[in-house]
Amino acid sequence: MQSVNDIKWKKGMNVGELINQFGKAGFQGIELSRAAEIIAKMKRDKAKIFVTFTSNMITSGMRGFFAQLVKLGMIDVIITTAGGIEEDIMRAMGEKFLITNFNADDIELHEKGLNRIGNLLISNDSYAKFEDTFTGMLEDIYKKEKRITPSKLLNEIGKKLKDEDSFLYQAAKHNVPIFCPAITDGSIGFHLYFFQQNHEDFIVDDIKDFKNMMTSTSWDERKGVIALGGGVAKHYAILITMISGGFDYGVYITTMTPFDGSLSGASTDEAKSWGKIKDDADATTIVGDATVFFPLAMTKALDILAEEGIIK
Repeated sequence: MQSVNDIKWKKGMNVGELINQFGKAGFQGIELSRAAEIIAKMKRDKAKIFVTFTSNMITSGMRGFFAQLVKLGMIDVIITTAGGIEEDIMRAMGEKFLITNFNADDIELHEKGLNRIGNLLISNDSYAKFEDTFTGMLEDIYKKEKRITPSKLLNEIGKKLKDEDSFLYQAAKHNVPIFCPAITDGSIGFHLYFFQQNHEDFIVDDIKDFKNMMTSTSWDERKGVIALGGGVAKHYAILITMISGGFDYGVYITTMTPFDGSLSGASTDEAKSWGKIKDDADATTIVGDATVFFPLAMTKALDILAEEGIIK
């Protein structure tokens, strides 16, 4: 049994060296170190990697990191929520999100037309510009297809964006499917509804995309999941792969706890009781902010894979 080692700074220490120290210090640092190793194993094993994240990840500075990971071939399937789609498009349009604090005066912000997400702000003007841009995209797409799945819709949108830091753009460019099961759960839902009022034959086929998700992998494939946050994005990944034997690798990062029975707080161990993650899967759960822990774990994993020549 290994003993606890003290964390010590040294000049020029890199992320990987710090995470190695975390792995011998205790608590969540140990799980962070394990997560980096598991992610590296996923890629080394040629597993199909599913990454799920909630929209707040895109509100933050994680957006460009996801785009980079798609470009590096570290993501094979994305499952996310409506807000992340909207905000990726907004940023690709050149809109800026602002930094405030968690104790900002929300009544004053509302009067100024600013919407708070934690310690970040999105203006009403950004949503208004998004509406114009998105509606124009729908008009173009409608000319080609009257009935479309959410994943095909997002692929078409990604092709229209010209931003290297857009995960929609990179996913379309590298043929990585993006599934958004709750695509109406946000501003985008309103605009799809309004568009359909003027185009009654326009159908966004969610059920067909459920089939596409279920058939996106098989029993024969090795599979890994990185679930950042919880909610519908996380659940769809572990639900659809349950019928193909479950995941061989799993990394969950969440601020929720498992003690209220929520899916968002459910651990990788709990998932084994459902067959969503295999009994012998290499898996870990980190309790903490995914916008901090995920870039650390992934940076360490990328360093490992780069040293092995698996990625460049």
